[in-house]
Parts: sequence; C-alpha cells; structure tokens
Amino acid sequence: MLINLLAAAAPAAPQNKFGFTEALFPNGGTNWIGLITVVILGIMSFGSFFILFTKWAEQAKIMRQFSDLRSNFWRAGTLREGSAKLDKNSAWRQIVDDGLTAEDQHGRMANSLDSHEWLHGSLARSEASVNARLASGLPFLATVGATSPFVGLFGTVVGIYRALINIGIAGSASIDKVAGPVGESLIMTALGLLVAVPAVLAYNYLQARNKRIAENLSGFSTDVLANINSKGAVKPAMIAVGSAKGAAAATAKPVVTTPTNTTMKQ
Repeated sequence: MLINLLAAAAPAAPQNKFGFTEALFPNGGTNWIGLITVVILGIMSFGSFFILFTKWAEQAKIMRQFSDLRSNFWRAGTLREGSAKLDKNSAWRQIVDDGLTAEDQHGRMANSLDSHEWLHGSLARSEASVNARLASGLPFLATVGATSPFVGLFGTVVGIYRALINIGIAGSASIDKVAGPVGESLIMTALGLLVAVPAVLAYNYLQARNKRIAENLSGFSTDVLANINSKGAVKPAMIAVGSAKGAAAATAKPVVTTPTNTTMKQ
C-alpha cells in the first residue's frame, strides 16, 4: 500500500514526442529549413513519377506504331503512299517525310555522291531529332537521382545542428535529449533516398527503351535511304500478317531487288 502511494506521489516522467511532424514543427514552431527540404524533395518525387509515366506512354506509342509499320508500310507502292498511312505526328512518318523532302531537293546537287550524302544527312538529322525528343526529361531524372540524397543529408545536418544547440542550451546530454532529435534529423536522409531510388530506376528503364527505339529508327532510316536511292527497287522483307497463306507467300517471294549496275556507298 505504501509503495503504491509513493508511486502515485512521484512526479510523472516527461513525455517527449518525436516524429516527422515534430521534426517540422518543434514545440509549436516551424523548422523552415526542414520544411523547405521536404517541399523540394516532394517536387523532385512528383516530377520523377510524372516523367516516368509520360515518357513510358510516349515510348509505348512509338513501339506500337513500329509493330504496325513492319507489316503494313512496305506494302505500299511508293514511300508517299506508305507515308499517308502513318499517323500524322508519328516519328516514323517524320523520317519518311524528311527523306522525301530531301529527295525533292537533291536534284540540285552536282553529282550522285552529293545527292547520297544529302539524303543520308537529312535522314540522320531527322532520326536525331526523334531521339532528342525521346530523351527529353531524362536529365531531370538523372539529376534527382544524383542530388536528392544530398538534399536529404542537408536537412539531416541542419537538424542535428539544431538538436545540439538545444542540448547545449538545456545543459543536459542525457540519452533522451540526444537520441530523439538526432533520430528526427535522420528522417530527412531517409526521404532523400526514398526520392532518389525510384528516379534512378526510372532513368535506367526509360534509357534502355530509348536505345531499343533508336535501333529501330536507325534500321528504318537505312531502309528508307536504300529505297530512295534505288528508286523504289529495294525494300526490306515484309512481315506478313493474317493467314498462313499470306505468310508463306511473303516468305517465298523475295521483295528485295537490287539493280545490277548500281552501287551505293553510305
């Protein structure tokens, strides 16, 4: 009975609250540096996911168009007819249209070598513009992946500094005075890593898909160049769709013909 009375009379131990909210708003105030750090990391995270989903959708559209292109485009009699079947804003149509424009202009060249170089350069510029458009936004992901851990670390360093100052003012270095504030400060480092990891993964994923698309663009550009230089005589093998009879016909009948007296140098 006496022990219970003494326990009830003893002063209650102070309850210190620690956590994410307390780190941003300590003792009813505002940790502006920590709050700004969280806002910056939030903007980085939102931008990373926005770029991931928008670029993935753009890449998926181009890949889907390429799948249709391989089976339908080269069935047209001319490049102009094939271009009319492609989507107006398609990257593949851009290459074809730029190649046809260069073909219309190459008659002003002095000789056939200049004509070939002009066509090749025009298609290369068109291909590079498509790749540049696909790569837009990826530098932001790389920047977020490289800098967000340091942004979080900055918030941690400032938080630890504030904690040490408060400990010095209080004149007490007990474990409850040190562990809580320091633990709160480490939340910023964890947030920085939480933002950085998805950004790095998204960058590598989108970059790998861009490389695959770039390979397809390069091959298609080469086919268009060969078709223009050969006046439509050279076409890549078509991928037949539909019935097995159509597939057998496409396999049995070659669609690539090369003039015997024509040599092309690329």
